[in-house]
Amino acid sequence: MKTKREDIRNIAIIAHVDHGKTTLVDEMLKQSGVFRENQEVQERVMDSNDIERERGITILSKNTAVFYKGIKINIIDTPGHADFGGEVERVLKMVNGVILVVDAFEGVMPQTKFVLKKALALDLPVITCLNKIDRPEARPEEVIDEVLELLMDLDASDEQLDCPFIFASAKDGFAVNDLTEENKDMSPLFETIIEHIPAPEGDPDVNTQVLISTIDYNEYVGRIGIGKVDNGCLKLNQEAVVVNHHDPDKMNKVRISKLYEFDGLDKVDVKEAGVGSIVAISGIADIHIGDTICGLDGDPVAIPFQKISEPTISMNFMVNDSPFAGQEGKYVTSRHIRDRLMRELNTDVSLRVEDTDSPECLKVSGRGELHLSVLIENMRREGYEFAVSKAEVLYKEDEKGKKLEPIERAFVDVPEEYTGVVIEKLSQRKGELVNMSPITGGYTRIEFKIPSRGLIGYRGDFLTDTRGNGIINTTFEGYEPYKGDIAYRSTGSLIAFETGESVTYGLFSAQDRGTLFIGPGERVYGGMVIGQCSRNEDIELNVCKKKHLTNTRSSSADEALTLVPPRILSLEQALDFIETDELLEVTPESLRIRKRILDPTLRKRANFNRNNQ
Repeated sequence: MKTKREDIRNIAIIAHVDHGKTTLVDEMLKQSGVFRENQEVQERVMDSNDIERERGITILSKNTAVFYKGIKINIIDTPGHADFGGEVERVLKMVNGVILVVDAFEGVMPQTKFVLKKALALDLPVITCLNKIDRPEARPEEVIDEVLELLMDLDASDEQLDCPFIFASAKDGFAVNDLTEENKDMSPLFETIIEHIPAPEGDPDVNTQVLISTIDYNEYVGRIGIGKVDNGCLKLNQEAVVVNHHDPDKMNKVRISKLYEFDGLDKVDVKEAGVGSIVAISGIADIHIGDTICGLDGDPVAIPFQKISEPTISMNFMVNDSPFAGQEGKYVTSRHIRDRLMRELNTDVSLRVEDTDSPECLKVSGRGELHLSVLIENMRREGYEFAVSKAEVLYKEDEKGKKLEPIERAFVDVPEEYTGVVIEKLSQRKGELVNMSPITGGYTRIEFKIPSRGLIGYRGDFLTDTRGNGIINTTFEGYEPYKGDIAYRSTGSLIAFETGESVTYGLFSAQDRGTLFIGPGERVYGGMVIGQCSRNEDIELNVCKKKHLTNTRSSSADEALTLVPPRILSLEQALDFIETDELLEVTPESLRIRKRILDPTLRKRANFNRNNQ
């Protein structure tokens, strides 16, 4: 017989990027007494990953738990960026309700719609938290209307439409039920969670079922599976069987050697976990996301796993075979790269890795450029050296054999004076203007439907065109007929002619041809891209060329030469910049762009053939 665990609530916090989810979790942890009074706590304590802290975004879903009036509230902090939507999709099976955080100024944004749609599809109750009401330009009443309109657009049930609204400032540490109330603390939010989020339900007397929704890794205990106990009871040292709804052949007998529950930021050892508990299990080597752990008392029944949205973009990861190969990386062989990518598949359900015709090249598909660039950055920090190709979209065919491509809906917020250049650039990339409306602060919101490939390499241009004042957000719309060819880059590359060390004299002659990516004293090789040409052609330059000394000239004459500071490309900028005939060489110490064909004679022949097709 099914019973309710009234002493537990399981919630996920979902929102668009930068609407304040992680700061809200920080404040809930502080006010529930997780930290000592004298304990020093850094901001965004849940963003524990180095890249998350550097970029100010959440990349991985994370579990924590707080106690309020004797009730344990398990909280899952989720990413807000569309590229990491798979992290949100898979954890929703662990919870019984969601808190939708919406910025009281920005209002409903693309990812708000995406994550809310997934929650409504699972029939989860929603609490809407309007955050950042302390902002002078906040417009909470209008945003409430936007949220209700979105709920109606997504065919929410009457119960979901009747969701409670909470007004909060996570930064100032308060929440209120009504804007006229006095600002005190987060109690109204805790009370609303306990009142409106249903307690987990299950049958403690039937066979155990735990669906694994997240995989963590610890170098001491290995793989850690995290999931919710749906039925039965899980005990330490219990013998169990691992099954998978989507893989009927999988049936592994295991022993539960370590069992944890979450308490604040820590995992605490427990001997037993009942219905509704979110647990972490270690000691099972071959556990994967989507597996169900069942007891041996009856027939093992696997729980179906949430269908994850398909990848839309791919890159080739290959062994670096440049003249400088193997000099900076610790892991450089195809076996190392393959093992690392296969390991990533264990924890990232949105990623796909496929073999290609070459054993030294793997096709890696993900949800977007940021999704793949974070993987590349993690690998280079771990000591891997490899090369990647330009991102390409994944096409499909309809029943009639017609080519279909992924389409994004782009929402662009820019100052009014930049709307013309943004519309012009996106239209050149096959974008279709859907809507345009003024928003507060002298900004205009432009809505486009655009092919995913039209956005590849655009973000750098966008920041330049809007002087860094624009914001662009995208959400996946679906597949539509192919829109035609797009010219990604209107300029060519400056290419090093020979191997050596760049010198001031050679660079001074080269800088008139375009924008340089390197300064003096840097090693280069023939075929390496050293800058962006100002014209629509590739130009080869000798940046290692030194001035010949004569009786009337001294070497100190070079001191008068003035170089323009080089443009140092970040990983994202380099991925945006490269063309289809170029590769990005990634090492722990360097990022180098090079032509796929290093031999200048073969390269000229390939360019000639391409231009005359």
